[in-house]
Amino acid sequence: MLFCPKCGSIMSSKEQKGKKQAVCVCGYIGKEPISRLKEKIKQKSQDVHVLSKEAETLPVTDAECPKCSHKQAYYWTMQTRAADEGETKFLKCKSCNHTWRDYG
Repeated sequence: MLFCPKCGSIMSSKEQKGKKQAVCVCGYIGKEPISRLKEKIKQKSQDVHVLSKEAETLPVTDAECPKCSHKQAYYWTMQTRAADEGETKFLKCKSCNHTWRDYG
């Protein structure tokens, strides 16, 4: 996306003299053909955390595992929906390592 250096508006492309040029509603015409104007956008990757032995440092609560019926689980919370909604509680069975969500 190009912005006009004269008025600050977003410029559009038009064919002028056999070449695509950036033009603005104020009358400004870009000096270089659009095909030469390129910009690389780099996006930072996000880290993904996998729970394994670190789960042993998490707090423990009384919760029944839906898979093995064990009565204790590690838990943590995470914002998974819109910011105006409550956090989602995740539980991981201390016995079989089954993980589930508690939306309550």
